Amino acid sequence: MNSSGKTTRQMLQILIAGIYLADKENVAVDISREFAGSKDWAVRQQWASLGKNLPEPAMASLTVQRFERPVPKFLLLNQLLKTVNLYDFEYIIISDDDIVLPPGFLDSYLARVSHYNFAIAQPARTHDSYIDHPFVEQLDGLDARLTRFVEIGPLFSLHRSAFDYILPFDEASPMGWGNDFVWPVLAEKHGLKMGIVDAVPVAHSLRKPVAYYDHASAARTMNDYLSRRPHLPKKDAFFILESYA
Repeated sequence: MNSSGKTTRQMLQILIAGIYLADKENVAVDISREFAGSKDWAVRQQWASLGKNLPEPAMASLTVQRFERPVPKFLLLNQLLKTVNLYDFEYIIISDDDIVLPPGFLDSYLARVSHYNFAIAQPARTHDSYIDHPFVEQLDGLDARLTRFVEIGPLFSLHRSAFDYILPFDEASPMGWGNDFVWPVLAEKHGLKMGIVDAVPVAHSLRKPVAYYDHASAARTMNDYLSRRPHLPKKDAFFILESYA
């Protein structure tokens, strides 16, 4: 029984699917510990390691796959998710290894995701983070916002209502680039809400996002991927439908 009086069997399960770079600086241990501290959810973590270094002792029991050579992120995520029955879980959270989560992140974040009924969601990024799309930067004073865009990283969540339409991830874009412009079309088609939670932002400043892969190649793959799938242009994607204070 946890401090809130709930037993693990009474709590809904969530799955953390994470990837860490074993040969690079990372904070996967801190992230996994923060996830494990949830008081409201039964948390299962499955991490994949990329690199030649062995997992740190604190990550060993959570590391279910190891690859010495680079594997595109979303191919690897599909491999991780194949090892479980997805419908055992209320939410799946996809996490990178280079973010700083605020204390109590998981319970605070999922409380808002659940309250606003976001099937696809992400936390905003702190002001001092590396930010590819300014749209995802924290908006001070907001609790959350209903959007037409959720970024593919460094952390996002899927509710079970979205599994049939989003999973497995489309491997035509193995790094995931462009998914975040295809997802809103799928979400709207199936009546699913997307959103960004501003109240519990994450910091993403440990490593530059494009430091360890070929940006030009991934961009070409994304453009080809989007040319063959219904998707939103940026001018339509970066739009707040509703704001919640």
